[in-house]
Amino acid sequence: MSRVPVDGDPIAALRAVAFYYERERADTYRVKAYRSAADRLAELDPDEVVERARAGTLTDLKGVGKKTAAVVTDVVASGTSEAVEELAERNTAPVAGGVELRAALLGDCHTHSTWSDGGSDILEMARTARDLGHSWMVLTDHSQNLTVANGLSPERRRRQFDVITEVNEELAPFRLLRGIEVDILEDGSIDAPDDLLEELDLVVASVHSKLRAPSEEMTARMVCGVSHPLVDVLGHCTGRLVTGGRGTRPPSTFDADAVFEACLENGVAVEINSRPERLDPPRDLLRRAVELGCEFVVDTDAHAPGQLDWQPYGCERAEECEVDVGKIVNTRSADDLLAWRTRL
Repeated sequence: MSRVPVDGDPIAALRAVAFYYERERADTYRVKAYRSAADRLAELDPDEVVERARAGTLTDLKGVGKKTAAVVTDVVASGTSEAVEELAERNTAPVAGGVELRAALLGDCHTHSTWSDGGSDILEMARTARDLGHSWMVLTDHSQNLTVANGLSPERRRRQFDVITEVNEELAPFRLLRGIEVDILEDGSIDAPDDLLEELDLVVASVHSKLRAPSEEMTARMVCGVSHPLVDVLGHCTGRLVTGGRGTRPPSTFDADAVFEACLENGVAVEINSRPERLDPPRDLLRRAVELGCEFVVDTDAHAPGQLDWQPYGCERAEECEVDVGKIVNTRSADDLLAWRTRL
């Protein structure tokens, strides 16, 4: 897993603390404290930050508390911080496997920002993906049906396009691609109009409701969803939760052969979701998708910058289940990804 460079920069140190807390799935308020302090200090001249750290007046600033000020003061004095070092020590050990595959990944196809239910803005998410070594990232904020996640209407989505253009101008040659995570509704339809989907670079389709429906109903729903001609990826196919703050949830039941064969027939990749609380699909279903010849994406489903570093968890499972690297779509360049999307 990645170590965040600080290089004597107190603002980078604050963002590093937030990054590591996000990776650990810490409480949101702890993460926001460090990101807010970093944003506040970034507004100041660097010399003023140093002067305030030495004078002990950082906490006079709105948004800078004792703990965030202590990190800044440590970095100004010594070039690093005990808090950063402790977090880095426990967060940079590699997972058991997946190292080679992670090195082959060029991007992430499933990410969220504050435009829907993410915790950071688009620029911060994209900048972090770049700093982790990716050459591209797809922004897939939720579609309008998922109101609990502040899903975007088509109008809001198109306004988001302008922000994506600005981010690409700032971070080039890194590329932020226009995506969406749509809901597969109960009747198998998709909750976004075709004219919008045609404007996007990638469409992830997921089931978010009625996850305990009978197997026959869920199978028909999912087969219909992945058969939509503008869907590219089947997201977290079972919807299970194995750990985490939301508790646990058993996987949905469906005819895996029917669903994965529909993916294969329609050129839809099966997502290997790397979120620690999901790790979806389970190994038996992942192995079956491999046997049937499906293509895959290894995604983080990140809702915060630190979560973009979760891909090794998915890579480890992919290697365990003998997924062919050539079948993993996000080992390809952005241009090749776009070509893959339009190949059918």
